[in-house]
Amino acid sequence: MAILYNGDVCVVLDMQHRTPGNLRAFVQVSLRSVRSGRSADIRLSSTEKVDVVPMVTRKMEFSYKDGEDYVFSDPETFETVTLSPEIVGESKSYLVENTPVTVTFVEEKAVSIELPASVVLAVTDAPEGIRGDSANNVQKTVTLETGISLQVPLFIKTGERLKVDTRTGKYMERA
Repeated sequence: MAILYNGDVCVVLDMQHRTPGNLRAFVQVSLRSVRSGRSADIRLSSTEKVDVVPMVTRKMEFSYKDGEDYVFSDPETFETVTLSPEIVGESKSYLVENTPVTVTFVEEKAVSIELPASVVLAVTDAPEGIRGDSANNVQKTVTLETGISLQVPLFIKTGERLKVDTRTGKYMERA
């Protein structure tokens, strides 16, 4: 959700309701300012009121990387949005051309992206498995097209396409 805090629109990154011992309850909130991009941890008492700012989500596709920035396009209107590496975050490890994502906007400014649960990536470098080394669930490290390394079974070869879980970063199956 997004709230109005000290005259600035902020996205709520994390929230915890705390009730310490014999003190009054409060809410510990991690906020990121839409305007400046800075994050802050604040405490709100249970009696404080906050104004909720409406958020809009749109389905988009990753188009290409422009220097440090990432460009996403709407598949219906072909409208493009350029996002900084701070907003993309760890998702960059799973972005290849035409990857569908959900982009969240607050006041017409993109504030976060959400990847699908799994993506299909190609193996660019896979060392040969050692013959006869199959006593247990033996795995090897391969490199994918986005540059990330992954533990996979010995039978995976260079050029194969793998399904990867974006939440855990683990191998799921061959695609």
